[in-house]
Amino acid sequence: MATVNVRYMVDDVEAAVSFYTTHLGFTLLSSAAPAFADVSRGDLRLLLSGATSSAGRAMPDGRRPGPGGWNRIQLIVDDIGAEVARLRGQGLGFRNDVISGPGGSQILLEDPSGNVIELFQPRKRP
Repeated sequence: MATVNVRYMVDDVEAAVSFYTTHLGFTLLSSAAPAFADVSRGDLRLLLSGATSSAGRAMPDGRRPGPGGWNRIQLIVDDIGAEVARLRGQGLGFRNDVISGPGGSQILLEDPSGNVIELFQPRKRP
């Protein structure tokens, strides 16, 4: 599988790097803080772009890229209950409680800028 690149706009590049490397097992690849850094986990390269990065420049109509929203990366976990307890124990915030559906269970974690990370535990197959 090739590396997948995802860009998140963040309010504070250094805080974002700390969040992803400390709590979610990402590794720092490079940093040009306060403008930009990239971190990786497996085949995912997450580009963390601050307001002073080229990705933070205003669009022709004046809108500025910003963090937050509902699009998200999904991280597969083996035990969602244990993972949620671990992260809550570290003071991290979630948008919801664990919900279950036909494919498994999920919860939405927020990074320091309000970007969403979905933790997902697939349903066990018989």
